[in-house]
Amino acid sequence: MSRISVTGNSFTTEAGDTIIFRGLNTSDPDKLKKDGYWTKSYFKEIKNWGANLVRFPVHPPRWNERGHEAYLQLLDDGIKWAGELGMYVIIDWHSIGNLRTQMYQSDIYDTTPKETYDFWRKIAKRYGNNPTVAFYELFNEPTTYNHELGTITWEQWSDFNKEMITIIRANGGQGIPLVAGFNWAYDLTPVQDAPLDIEGIAYVSHPYPQKREKPWEAKWTADWGFVKHKYPIILTEIGFCGPEDPGAHQPVISDESYGDAITKYCDERGISYMIWVFDKEWAPRLFTDDKYTPSRHGTYFKKKLQSYKY
Repeated sequence: MSRISVTGNSFTTEAGDTIIFRGLNTSDPDKLKKDGYWTKSYFKEIKNWGANLVRFPVHPPRWNERGHEAYLQLLDDGIKWAGELGMYVIIDWHSIGNLRTQMYQSDIYDTTPKETYDFWRKIAKRYGNNPTVAFYELFNEPTTYNHELGTITWEQWSDFNKEMITIIRANGGQGIPLVAGFNWAYDLTPVQDAPLDIEGIAYVSHPYPQKREKPWEAKWTADWGFVKHKYPIILTEIGFCGPEDPGAHQPVISDESYGDAITKYCDERGISYMIWVFDKEWAPRLFTDDKYTPSRHGTYFKKKLQSYKY
């Protein structure tokens, strides 16, 4: 695996070639292990669907309940299988809420600044030299939940991210840090006037269909797409499900018109994206049974991913 770097507004290989990522999110590796899915065959199926990148969402309580060393062994296996199949990895600290006030959307996302910093120190030490681990997604979805979780400014959020990046790099982490915007990682408008003054990073948005009303394109450009003019951006969660589908919830309810719009938008601009989620229970689910039978949105994105020529 070639070490991936940031060059201008793109991701590049060691040979200097631009690479665009299109991949799938796993569910929490702890869940997949308990369900019997954390196997190389699961990763082979992800590869078969056309992914060149896979994202591992690590929930803080699961990290602690399994024990850090035991959880790292799960990650060891997943990273090894992904690399053997030619896929890169995002490790994602999967919390939702306000790191400043330490208030979160629900208990599954509870963490602290110290625990978050320590997580990234451990990840950097263990995988810093491993080129398969191309990205470190510092914090999944920052949100104040319309101030129900308190307040945080962009300057304060930038300081948290700079601290994480400093710790990662001081501990040998060579992967690319990914910085999410507010509003559940949707809104990157502060980057217009106050980008992080750190080299070699990329930005994240999660533009699910109900974040804005149709037509989406101009709103996406104003809210996050403009970032691509100067910096790399990766949509680490996209997807949709119908209102009748299991687990359907705000903001993911839509139809194939969203799939057409978001993939066209990304393809025209060279933006990387990841589909949520390669699990038969979590929503929007990509498959429905142990045979990996695609769901409605799985059918759409499997066909789309397999259409790319790498």
